[in-house]
Amino acid sequence: MISDQGMVDKTLKSQSGRNFVIKYVPVSNGCIILISEDSDQIGAISVSISSSNKSNTAKVIPSKYDSIFLNTISEMVSRMKNGICITSLYSIKQLTLDDMKTIMDQIRDLIGT
Repeated sequence: MISDQGMVDKTLKSQSGRNFVIKYVPVSNGCIILISEDSDQIGAISVSISSSNKSNTAKVIPSKYDSIFLNTISEMVSRMKNGICITSLYSIKQLTLDDMKTIMDQIRDLIGT
């Protein structure tokens, strides 16, 4: 669903049967991405900024399970948007490879729109 302000709200189910909610909020110099399992919650937070073909990332709230995946999303999106990306990930347990692929594909689709 796309609202008037450009926010996109997607619910998806991975092959492992887990449900995720992805909220994407674009702004003029970047975006905010919230990913949560089963309900709207804030989890681990990474902030990335892109400058001259590389990105710098800061962990604001470290992840218990999937810090590399969270950083990868944040850095990838900041480079795609050539700006700042604030990313939050809340998961009940560690993500499987299928969960990660499902989430990453959905985010790529959102950024492409």
